[in-house]
Amino acid sequence: MNSSKVMEWVTISTKVRRELLEKAKEYNINVSEVLRKALEEEVRKREEEEARKSAEKIAKELKFSEEEVARLIEEDRKR
Repeated sequence: MNSSKVMEWVTISTKVRRELLEKAKEYNINVSEVLRKALEEEVRKREEEEARKSAEKIAKELKFSEEEVARLIEEDRKR
C-alpha cells in the first residue's frame, strides 16, 4: 500500500463581476488555477504568521532568541 497522501479535491464557487470574467477569458486566463494559487498563497502566509507568533511565544518562555527558535523549527521541518 502506498503511504503517500491522496489529494482529495472539492469544488468551491465565487462571484466576480461579469466584466472581469470576460476579460479573463479574453486573456485565456485559467481562472481556477489563479484562484487555487491565490488561496494556497494566502493559507501559506497565514501559516507562516502563526508559526512566527508561536516562535515568539516559545522564545519568551524559554529565553531563546526568536532567530534561534526559528532556526530550530526550520531544522525540525527538514527531518
